[in-house]
Amino acid sequence: MRIGIDYTPAIEQGGGIGRYVRELIAALAALDSKTDYRLFVSGTAQAMLPEAPGLNFTWRPTRLTPKWTARLWHRARLPLPVETFTGRVRLFHATDFTLPPTLPGTRTLLTVHDLSFVRAPETASPSLRAYLNAVVPRSVRRADHILADSQATKDDLIALYGTSAEKVTVLLSGVNPRFTPITDAGALRAVRQKYKIGDGRYILCVGTVQPRKNYERIIRALGALPSQHREVKLVICGGKGWLMESIEQTVAELGLDRCVVLPGFADDADLPALYSGAALFAFPSLYEGFGLPILEAFRCGTPVLTSANSSLSEVAGAAAVMVDPYSVEAIRDGLLCLLDDADLRARLVAVGKQRAESFTWDAAARNLLDVYAQLAG
Repeated sequence: MRIGIDYTPAIEQGGGIGRYVRELIAALAALDSKTDYRLFVSGTAQAMLPEAPGLNFTWRPTRLTPKWTARLWHRARLPLPVETFTGRVRLFHATDFTLPPTLPGTRTLLTVHDLSFVRAPETASPSLRAYLNAVVPRSVRRADHILADSQATKDDLIALYGTSAEKVTVLLSGVNPRFTPITDAGALRAVRQKYKIGDGRYILCVGTVQPRKNYERIIRALGALPSQHREVKLVICGGKGWLMESIEQTVAELGLDRCVVLPGFADDADLPALYSGAALFAFPSLYEGFGLPILEAFRCGTPVLTSANSSLSEVAGAAAVMVDPYSVEAIRDGLLCLLDDADLRARLVAVGKQRAESFTWDAAARNLLDVYAQLAG
């Protein structure tokens, strides 16, 4: 059996969907050494690609960039089948919202990570929102089956697009075992120096600096903390996204230049130490399809504050402080609980570590293999 997989996000994106695809396919390779997998990659050449995840995985690249494939496939609707690059496949798995043209008879699987552009439209740029609103529903209709990152995303597919429940399988993410508490003083000191954090307590956020992550409200919540907590810093590790300028303006407006650190994208290798050194991890997002950083923080023994919405309560369970992400006061009060209550912190750390153990990439890959077998068998 031959299966094509869109591996482009794993090459193009450092975090988020990119990490999801890298981790899932690595776990798949550890389980299956027999199926012939063709990894489609847009925007690169063979010589630029790393070693394949397994001997039964082969690269099928094209120098056509993701922007150009989107233009050709989804704007111009050019019926150029993805098998032009992968060769004939029994099944093609599109891993990032949109399904390319395929040859007749090819079975199709589509991963939809979230519908934030519908549920929280103000958090996406108008051009991106218009594109996704046109292409994603069409891809959902065309796909033979859909993977959703969470039950919340499955529920949205049913409610917003009228997708039948039988057409959607929830495939929960895992968390890499390398996320573990870092206690080495030298390693903790090194990341503080690298990311210009300083020596005091800090609240960590991880994710692209964009409106959906709700950084403006957590910055305002930081500014509203009582004076005894004014030494606490907010460290936001994430690449520059849409409307980042408004975040910088909020920092300047509140006079928090010394308290808010925006070091940009954090290297994956540094994340365990960044989590471990933090007083708490804050993830007050307006909408998420899953929320992998919550599990990473759990595994590193860091207490978590997150939003009582979308998939986040589904992922965090009873192991985090849950807040209304639209309320600065609620975020501030949640921060205070975690900063001041040592017993609460200890309880949440213990529950969080236990909860994280139930999310593994091996389980995710086994679920994926089952779906592949049902579709292509």
